[in-house]
Amino acid sequence: MGQSPPADTAPEDGKLRSRVEEFVRERVIPSEPVLDAGGPAARETLGALRRRARDAGLWALPLPAELGGGGLGLRRYAAVAEAEGASDHGPAALGSATLLDAGMLARHATAAVRDRWLRPLVAGELSASYAMTEPDVPGTDPTRVRTRAEPVPGGGWKVTGRKWFASGAAEADWVTVLARTGGADGDREGLTLLLVPTDAPGFRFVRELPVLGAAGQGELAFDAVPVPAEHVLGTPGRGLAVAAERLQLGRTLRALRWLGQAQRAFDLMCARAAGGGERGRAALGGHQLVQQHVFESLLALRTTRPLVHEAVALLDRGEDARTEVGLAKVAAARTLQRVVDAAVQVYGAEGLGPDTALPALQRTGRAARVLDGPDELHITSVARRILRTYGPQPPAGS
Repeated sequence: MGQSPPADTAPEDGKLRSRVEEFVRERVIPSEPVLDAGGPAARETLGALRRRARDAGLWALPLPAELGGGGLGLRRYAAVAEAEGASDHGPAALGSATLLDAGMLARHATAAVRDRWLRPLVAGELSASYAMTEPDVPGTDPTRVRTRAEPVPGGGWKVTGRKWFASGAAEADWVTVLARTGGADGDREGLTLLLVPTDAPGFRFVRELPVLGAAGQGELAFDAVPVPAEHVLGTPGRGLAVAAERLQLGRTLRALRWLGQAQRAFDLMCARAAGGGERGRAALGGHQLVQQHVFESLLALRTTRPLVHEAVALLDRGEDARTEVGLAKVAAARTLQRVVDAAVQVYGAEGLGPDTALPALQRTGRAARVLDGPDELHITSVARRILRTYGPQPPAGS
């Protein structure tokens, strides 16, 4: 893996990144076939990887040190996130996959919820899922959700509705659900995030929803599921603010991990192109069209990485990063798909088969252009935001 770290990476962070790269390359990637298959063998393998990560001092690097994590801030974690993300299973094996849920609980959960669930979540003893998208509802418009949470006399809520494409829902101990608690369809107010335990009466895991053949997403049903009052995240009716905060960080983390996978595909392509030819033929890298694949892929990587790290820097400083996150998400998704496609071309038929990681990377690259909002959503929202700055300005002093 030959990724270039950000220019301001400290030497100790560079060493940490190298250790993570080695762990992913030597431990996680060889385990991918078992992890991809799911089931008891996958759970056992993941548990063993997590124990090795703890023993190596690589566990939960971006999580708070007081909760058992590594205490890296977002800016320092960014280069490590690329190395972890070279495998889809890297974040789970190294304990950083819970960053979004742990951060959300730390900032917005009640003391009772934090005391019960936060530390076990960081330790990898519990798992969580996030459910916002619904069948037959535009996923790009969360104000249209039909799942409802009705108040119960004496306190608490009853949640009724359906969700789908909830990551990791099959193994989750609880699901964070966006539900309407007031207002009308389309209103931004009146939406609330609630933590719903998966062992609560009325909760049902309906089915697995394979994404281009890969497991990991689930469809869920809620039939008047009782939820305690203290399970509300933030203020009732103001759930979109919490969701938006989560989405910005989540999109940026995905972009970092997609960079790691694009770098992995690039390394595979270059190794293939530089290898010796068969029956005395020159290596593939001697062909100009192969050289063009290498050049275009390197250009995509080198131009996308600064965009993603610019978004990281703004989020780390607590500044408005909506434009930068939108640019980073679209650029990283495109780069992953472009580089993997080039690698497949260089490999030929072997790149379509089970003997390389390229089919799985190709699947991730295609899904990346839809996950966390399709490219079109980010393109239009960024463009509108920029164009507003060129519109009529209010008079001075207004």
